[in-house]
Amino acid sequence: MTHALEALLVRGMAGCAAAAPRALDHGAALGDLARSLGLRRRVAESNLARAFPERSREERRAILVEHYREVGRVAWEYPRLGRLVHAADGEVVEAEGLEHLDAVRARGRGAILLTGHFGNFELVGAWLGKRQPMDFVVKPLSNPRVESMIATWRREAGVGSIPIGVGARRIFAALRENRWVAMLGDQDARRSGVFVPFFGTPSSTPAGPAAIALRAGAPIVMGFDIRLPDGRHRLVVTPPLPMPEGNGDDAVRALTASHAAVLEEWVRRHPAMWLWLHRRWKTPPPAGDRSSEG
Repeated sequence: MTHALEALLVRGMAGCAAAAPRALDHGAALGDLARSLGLRRRVAESNLARAFPERSREERRAILVEHYREVGRVAWEYPRLGRLVHAADGEVVEAEGLEHLDAVRARGRGAILLTGHFGNFELVGAWLGKRQPMDFVVKPLSNPRVESMIATWRREAGVGSIPIGVGARRIFAALRENRWVAMLGDQDARRSGVFVPFFGTPSSTPAGPAAIALRAGAPIVMGFDIRLPDGRHRLVVTPPLPMPEGNGDDAVRALTASHAAVLEEWVRRHPAMWLWLHRRWKTPPPAGDRSSEG
């Protein structure tokens, strides 16, 4: 019953978004509703206080208000992912730094496109898929009906999907074919993660992106989506991260710390764009572990 109700709500929102495709203020209102209902608000407030202790409570509240609105806008856009991706150049997405991707494409070894839960990361990732075949590494939802809808929207956007946890071979195969593989690297990875600094706190961070990049010899290229005042998206692609020598634990930790530091820099610049609703610091480091201190 819960899954059926969730699917009905998602389908209803998708219908409303299709009927008013440019009304991003509807998405902002959806975010305001989620905030007023208190959906994960305490988690977000705690995260903001940890990340920005130097800011006043009023400043952090303003960030959170705009963040909920941006989450609502992204949700409003998602059912139309395919149409937005295939819109005319500049109509939905403008980009800078694409020369970095052109350079790694010429090397012929694929690339890992890495970001965090930052803006409408799936939209800009799928938009990049128009330049080169693209696969998203995804974590399937527990609700199969909603997962089916989301999978359909991704296919309409022209990207492939590789399920997380069981798709390592497929990831390496995609890189050998010079495909781009989009991954996220900012959620709490529990005890299987690598502890590296993030906002001054040792944070369990997925080791997969760094481990795969080092083993495959594929560069990690990061990108970030900024919402423009007119509702469009500005994608900024940064240069490939420096690759440490070897592929052992120390190299994986160093590369993981490197991409976590870049993400932190962008979150500090545009704090409302990052997902504060996730318990990012849920897992404490092992007692006596000082290896992640910066």
